[in-house]
Amino acid sequence: MSANDRARADDLFDLLADEVTARLAARATAAAATAAPRVPPPAAPLTPLPPAGEAEPTAEQEAVAQETLAVAMPVTATGASHLIRRLALGLLVIIVLINLPLNRHGASLARALPGSAALVIRDGLVVKEADKDTIYVFRDEQFHWISSLDAFEHFSYRWQQVHVVEPGFMAGFELGAPIHVLLKCQESPHIYRLENDRKRWIVDIASFEAEGHVWDDVRFVACDYLRNIPDGETIPPGRGPAPQP
Repeated sequence: MSANDRARADDLFDLLADEVTARLAARATAAAATAAPRVPPPAAPLTPLPPAGEAEPTAEQEAVAQETLAVAMPVTATGASHLIRRLALGLLVIIVLINLPLNRHGASLARALPGSAALVIRDGLVVKEADKDTIYVFRDEQFHWISSLDAFEHFSYRWQQVHVVEPGFMAGFELGAPIHVLLKCQESPHIYRLENDRKRWIVDIASFEAEGHVWDDVRFVACDYLRNIPDGETIPPGRGPAPQP
């Protein structure tokens, strides 16, 4: 969550808290004002039983009294229910504002997937379409292809992070530069880029830098492991044959 999102959420929570506090204080004041004037009535003097001729309250009068009590009781519950509904609505608005921002392309960042909860598109999200083997990671508002298993492991991704999405999911997003890992062994000066299960020899430092690589991309492996990987096109192309490590 960005600093702006946190600030916006804090403001909304403060407004909700102020609203609840004001309403509870108003209810407490009203209850105290109602209860204050009530003074226990003096004990009624004993009176003789009414003569047998006097009529007792009729059934109609008792029914009216009970109906009056039944109508008066739900008033407090109705007010509390209204307050709870408003609080729930406020929390829902906060959740929407935090979890459903828009990216610069105007696309919603929450995508509903079949058989799963809403998926929030944010940096570090790793996905794979159900009908393909390619894996992508979301960085800087773009999805980037992770070009090999070695790259997947080198950058510390885990299979538990991979979300399987419906076919065609990637068509709705902009693709950035692929993520590659560079392989090198201690006994050889050569550096290779692993791509589509083939090693591509990077012919010199100028080509290394032109491709945007940094030394953190280099993974050291055994020379035998490197030799067993088939050769691909050199970087830049047409500079083969590539030397073996």
